[in-house]
Amino acid sequence: MNEPGPRCLRAWRRPPGWPGQRRRVPAWRAAAAAVALAAGVAGCGDGTGPTRTLLLSECRLPRLPMAAQCGEVEVPEDRAKPDGRRIRIFVAVLPANTLTPKRDPLFILAGGPGQAASHLGPFAAQLNRVRKDRDIVLVDQRGTGRSSPLSCAAFKFDEGDIEAALELDPVPRAKACAAELAARGVDAAQYTTAAWIADLDAVRAALGYDRVNLWGGSYGTRAAMEYARRHPDRVRSMVLDSVAPPDMRISLEIWPARDAVLDNVLAACRASAPCRAAHPDLAATLASLETRLGAGREVELADPRTGEVRAQKLGFEHVIGALQPLTYLPELQALIPEIIGRAAAGDFGPLYAAASLVTADLSDQMNGALHYSVTCAEDVPRIAPGEAASALAGVRTRELAQRLLAVCTVWPKGTQPADAIVPLVSDIPALILSGGLDPVTPPANGARVAKSLPNSRHVVATGYAHIVSPHACAPRLIASFIDQPDFGTLPQDCVDHFAQSTRPPLWPGRMGAAP
Repeated sequence: MNEPGPRCLRAWRRPPGWPGQRRRVPAWRAAAAAVALAAGVAGCGDGTGPTRTLLLSECRLPRLPMAAQCGEVEVPEDRAKPDGRRIRIFVAVLPANTLTPKRDPLFILAGGPGQAASHLGPFAAQLNRVRKDRDIVLVDQRGTGRSSPLSCAAFKFDEGDIEAALELDPVPRAKACAAELAARGVDAAQYTTAAWIADLDAVRAALGYDRVNLWGGSYGTRAAMEYARRHPDRVRSMVLDSVAPPDMRISLEIWPARDAVLDNVLAACRASAPCRAAHPDLAATLASLETRLGAGREVELADPRTGEVRAQKLGFEHVIGALQPLTYLPELQALIPEIIGRAAAGDFGPLYAAASLVTADLSDQMNGALHYSVTCAEDVPRIAPGEAASALAGVRTRELAQRLLAVCTVWPKGTQPADAIVPLVSDIPALILSGGLDPVTPPANGARVAKSLPNSRHVVATGYAHIVSPHACAPRLIASFIDQPDFGTLPQDCVDHFAQSTRPPLWPGRMGAAP
């Protein structure tokens, strides 16, 4: 059915004397007013808003105080088998704050792969200048969030299950999950970027939008560029934040990049007099931890939530793995010197607590099975024999990386179009954002993509890390670009802020930062 949408109902104003007011009205006048109301609502889909075939109703998103309008679009799990299994794609619309919105909304494409866009409500709420006259649309990628998630018992952990959290080999659980999905009739090989792009266009059509603006973050930039490749006439503009180029092999390339950022933190400590005084040779301290812990030894570990101290077998891989999430935020990068120092002194509580800040609700936001479906189909097959060992030589997390790559030996593999890894060549206006401290999608990625997007502007936020858009004046920058995507009205003070930003001062001790 056609659904006029809430803004159409708000556009109608009650005629004088409408029932419910104190003034009495003749029956003939009330009937005429009712006819006028019916005519107004019937015309709402033609001129004042998109004509929709998707019924939306009020719903709530995580950590978002206002209500959204939500619905589901049914699509084939395998488009080669249109009469086969069907899945539902979850859609949340934050309607524009006007009765006459522009017809080109902003679609937000989440990262991962595996993150659910419905968890990005707080970020969408920051884009209030965009929402002033445009809808903001959040669509959970198939297999994530509320879009027929690839959920299985093997990937569910009880909160506080330290043993499960410290597991180093994901292959057994991945194998069990793949078997469980297959037993339920789920074809995990169909959960690829190509399928996601087809779903996304089905959602656009169901919502009645002719053209859209795209915001993609991390893996979401790959999805945004792929959508623009397949449907160039449907895209008005793109914001690409923390770029994953089409030919990037996520499963391999993130490990050396994260190791390099950790090295940069150690170098920043050497360059800071207070940090150097507290930690004269942080690299040697980290190396001593590797020698002392090796594959694992029993240590005392305090749970930061309960204070309970327990004996726990901990190896160097656990330590280096827990340091990885801290590289995603400059504020947590600043804590790394003292965290390493405390761990070397036998106190692993700060490391566990800091890593938990990042990973506490990760299992709610991210779907590991979907991550494997995408990367095992699109990234790992492009790694030549022996290339992983060469690329990971000398990388502290090489064994962790090799085990994650091994998941693809037991996971169902889909396919991708041959041209999906070719650089996108397009005149679509694109604002490219990169964090100078980004541990996985460094500014060099944005520069590579910009070469084939002649109508683009690359803004590097030197003092920021992964995903720039929620920080400082970035929401204003994005709104200005989407309002007029020709770069002529970008706020120069905001561009200058990011260009001149610097790393937060390091914490050489527990008493605070020391510039």
